Amino acid sequence: MEFIPRIGITTGDINGIGPEVLLKALNTHRVNKICIPVIYGSGKHLSKYKNLVGMQNWQYTHVQDATQAQQKNFNLVNCLKGEYFELTPGKLDPKAGQLAFDSLARATEDLKAGRIDALVTAPISKENIQSESFKFPGHTEYLAQAFDKKDVLMFMISDMLRIGVVTGHIPLDKVKKVLTREAIASKLNLMLHSLKVDFGIAKPKIAVLGLNPHAGENGLLGDEEKQVISPVIEQYKNKGHLVSGPFPTDGFFASDHFRKFDAILGMYHDQALTPFKMLAFDSGVNFTAGIPGVRTSPDHGTGFDIAGQNLADPGSMLHAIYAAVDISRQRQEYAELDKNSIKHQKIDIDNLKKEKY
Repeated sequence: MEFIPRIGITTGDINGIGPEVLLKALNTHRVNKICIPVIYGSGKHLSKYKNLVGMQNWQYTHVQDATQAQQKNFNLVNCLKGEYFELTPGKLDPKAGQLAFDSLARATEDLKAGRIDALVTAPISKENIQSESFKFPGHTEYLAQAFDKKDVLMFMISDMLRIGVVTGHIPLDKVKKVLTREAIASKLNLMLHSLKVDFGIAKPKIAVLGLNPHAGENGLLGDEEKQVISPVIEQYKNKGHLVSGPFPTDGFFASDHFRKFDAILGMYHDQALTPFKMLAFDSGVNFTAGIPGVRTSPDHGTGFDIAGQNLADPGSMLHAIYAAVDISRQRQEYAELDKNSIKHQKIDIDNLKKEKY
């Protein structure tokens, strides 16, 4: 029987473009055929957006619990705890921030409990969502704590490029302080594991970028490449991994050298996300590697400048849903292969014992 994953989708900040791109993405006929969509948010607010995007006939089914969701329906778990409040597209509203958090918290709870197979998160306002319950730079850090993981990988993925970062949402002047051999090795481990388990690549080829201009120019423009990055690369090469670098960022992308690798590891946020968004803005996906649950999101923000104007492109949201489905299926397939491998190993051991005696 074909595995049909149950995909949870949060609406994000209701005054951003999240609800708009979500509705437009769900309006494509293929979504219901490949997954069971479960929306976490406010049905009353979504109904307002239906008219805005010309989807008056679109219907959702309210469910008390994600396990009640049916494939033929667009299922919604109501997360609005207080009274309905009016939409103010493009503006910050503390009530919208609270709704964004409540939706995320409920969806995360269901992901941890296995009531959904994957989670797709629409953009939040990192400023508006801050509270006693949410004191994080973004979704990635929140989910890491929720799953009790000391380290996770922000992994940007598209059809043409996969790129992760050693340091994420931190100021640039702190990057050098936290860029250690241990930090790079940890991210490489997460990336290698994800490429095998989540993307089915048996022997991944990974490129590692340098930190300084021209990758340090042999120490002339900085010694992090020689002292920190290169020793880690050599360590992984000696273990038989196909890890190369450090490469100068400008030439690496300008020459299309990135196409020769399964994934790239950057040192800091903008170094990785700038080329990624230039190459895959409408189809790029933010994937959190290193947590037991599958989580993806569009690679754009709340888009307050165009919110409520029916101008938002749903491409990245649609690809985030597709990626959540694909990775969920790949993980199940990997688990089945692993289970069969263990079973065959046990049979071989049992046969050896019989032969011995």
